[in-house]
Amino acid sequence: MKILAHISWAYATFIIFTGLTFSIILYPILPRPYARKAVAWFIRLTTFFSTTVKGKEDPDAQMFLVNHQSDLDIGILETVTNKDITWVAKKSLFDVPFFGLAMSMPEDIEVERESKTSLIKLLRAAKDRLKKKRVITMFPEGTRSKGSKMLPFKSGAKVIADQYKLKVQPIVLVETAKCYDLKRFYYVPRNIKVVFLDSFVADKNDPDWLNRLRQKMQKVYDDELADNTRNR
Repeated sequence: MKILAHISWAYATFIIFTGLTFSIILYPILPRPYARKAVAWFIRLTTFFSTTVKGKEDPDAQMFLVNHQSDLDIGILETVTNKDITWVAKKSLFDVPFFGLAMSMPEDIEVERESKTSLIKLLRAAKDRLKKKRVITMFPEGTRSKGSKMLPFKSGAKVIADQYKLKVQPIVLVETAKCYDLKRFYYVPRNIKVVFLDSFVADKNDPDWLNRLRQKMQKVYDDELADNTRNR
């Protein structure tokens, strides 16, 4: 089984990098967001994962906050929403050859942690994307979590949401690392559960809303995990 998962990983990784190549070619040709959506669906259909969506996407949402376990998470979300997403990611990813180009061409937003100058640039970039009716999308953990427990949420999401009083919709992805794990050379096609939680308007007068949100998302994740276990 492990050998098959490793072979599947090599195939899935090849497909993902092929998709990134296609996206770079398509960005100048297709209007945003069709290039990225087309590539996300290409990856989904050729690697044979599927999704089950719970809850309803808010058509007025201005920010998505999503937990993060796998390199497949971006592709998963791009195939379950038609919205024009702009991803916020650490600056070092934009410096990676090839991958950085696939992020900069669709005008994703880079952020350099612990930099006041970067924070100003982040807010300006977020304002620009919001004017273009794009949805600011972030992994508030800042990196992939290694297990079922979400990492503490970084403050960047709250800074943006508070500054522009955004309507925020949390999204919980369940066990995506058990589908694709780049570091363990592991891929098994699965049905991924995507849970849209109720949206809310950020309130800068509430200093603890981000921490409470993490607790709420963790509970939803745990409940879905327990439900998955009962139904096996």
